[in-house]
Amino acid sequence: MSNIVFPLGIVSFEKIRTEGYYYIDKTEIIAELLRKTFEVNLITRPRRFGKTLAMDTMASFFDIRKDTRKLFSGLHIEKYKEICGKWQNQWPVLFLSLKEVDDKTFDQATKKLAVNISDLYKEHTYLLKSNKVDPADAELFNKIRYQKADSVDIQNALYILMRMMQAYFGKQVIVLIDEYDVPLAKASENGFYDDMLNVVRGLLGKTLKTNPFLKFAVITGCLRIAQESIFTGTNNFVSDTITGERFNEYFGFTEEDVHKLLQDTGYGKHFDEIKYWYNGYRFGSIDIYCPWDVLNHVNALQDNPDTEPKSYWEDTSHNGILRVFIELANSEERQDLAVNDKFEALLGGDCIEEPIEQNLTYDTLHSSESNLWSLLYLTGYLTQAAPISLQDSAPVENGKFLLKIPNEEVKLIFRKTVVEWFHAKVATVDRSELFRAMWEGNAQKATVILSDLLFNTISYHDYKEDFYHAFIAGVFTGAGYYVESNREHGTGRTDIVVRDRSSRRVMIIEAKRANAPDLLEAGCRDAVRQIDDRRYAAEFVKGYRSVICYGIAFYNKECLVMKFGTAEN
Repeated sequence: MSNIVFPLGIVSFEKIRTEGYYYIDKTEIIAELLRKTFEVNLITRPRRFGKTLAMDTMASFFDIRKDTRKLFSGLHIEKYKEICGKWQNQWPVLFLSLKEVDDKTFDQATKKLAVNISDLYKEHTYLLKSNKVDPADAELFNKIRYQKADSVDIQNALYILMRMMQAYFGKQVIVLIDEYDVPLAKASENGFYDDMLNVVRGLLGKTLKTNPFLKFAVITGCLRIAQESIFTGTNNFVSDTITGERFNEYFGFTEEDVHKLLQDTGYGKHFDEIKYWYNGYRFGSIDIYCPWDVLNHVNALQDNPDTEPKSYWEDTSHNGILRVFIELANSEERQDLAVNDKFEALLGGDCIEEPIEQNLTYDTLHSSESNLWSLLYLTGYLTQAAPISLQDSAPVENGKFLLKIPNEEVKLIFRKTVVEWFHAKVATVDRSELFRAMWEGNAQKATVILSDLLFNTISYHDYKEDFYHAFIAGVFTGAGYYVESNREHGTGRTDIVVRDRSSRRVMIIEAKRANAPDLLEAGCRDAVRQIDDRRYAAEFVKGYRSVICYGIAFYNKECLVMKFGTAEN
């Protein structure tokens, strides 16, 4: 058992390096940035792929107020002597993260932004001690610092601070802005997108466009917002996305990184399961693992070597994207979004071909099917399928991409979201006809109604019995019945027990998955035989007026209902 400490949730490069946390060296990103830098460098990657740590690493390297040679000692960047001499701790740095500006109202969001900028100003109070700084700027500085500034001052805050920093240091400023699109994503979800867009455009516009105090800027986010929305007029602008070839090995873990990690911890035998669960992302021509998942799982292995893989990314990503997509695709208002067949193909392990729009705006994400697929791709729910050979081009035809679900973890998120959506949808459907048929013992009618409900959900090819158990339970839940699943009755565990206490009747259901359509009847007979052999109904004979038992067999979206018997008291 290893005792390596992983920096889970820690994004401070200095803390990782000084407090003994495990670190996979990604510092060569600095050399790659400076090899071909632009005035504004926008880097987009899905969440939990190390964007914030990369930005904090850059800030530590460039910041003129620090001496970070010990922090970078022995790391890849150290071999670039000329770069280190010219750039390490030689430039003023302004580093702002917008990831916390995620409030549900415009007023709360702008207050949070003002707090963030106030905190940024507090880091630079040394500027007030210099006679090089314009007194008028010093006065504005204190207004912003003490959160007494108006909205215009807030939008000019970065420009003002950069002007003061250049006056103090006599050098242009490197600007690092992390998760720039979080405020816009939250604003879009909560209905104040246009107002927040004006704020973000104002904040970044003057900072990035023809700013004499700017050396260069690096901006990270999840999506590349259309240039005309925020970056209009920005010269010497480049964006690096997951479809390109630049920076890909620096966000996420390569297979080499994972092998080294497992070698260092002694868990090499777990490589295949980690690859199955957490690999599969393709950035440019490189296969990438989600670092958040890998570190969490290996950390769990240290506590218990028999720990099974699970979804860690689900708790940190915006899974509402999937739910919104499915609801839109199945709404009466959006009959143009015929995506259920494509969802089924993806869940079955197949690929789909879709055009990808990389210049998106949050207010138009739901305006077309291609935008929705693009959103799932750019946020990490889908990835490019690897080409047959390295010479093959990833786009399939006419700008389309071959897309798939990256790995088992994300597939489980898809399944869970589909099931939750279906249960919510069923709750709005009039099921009284189904309930009447089943309480009356009309198996033939119940078969037709359940088959129709199944047809209207999203299926996947590797159905298991637990899916069908959840399906049946979902049909009865929320309809005034007491529903039990997998509870001990008789000499075994019943799949579903539905109790109608007001009418003193109970329904026992055993579900089976058939391997072919012509085996549905055999599956039903097997189910009712189990109910009889294990005496599931015995405890209900006393106290209930009627006990009715069903065996239900499923094959994909087909089902057959068979009544076992009704006991009347």
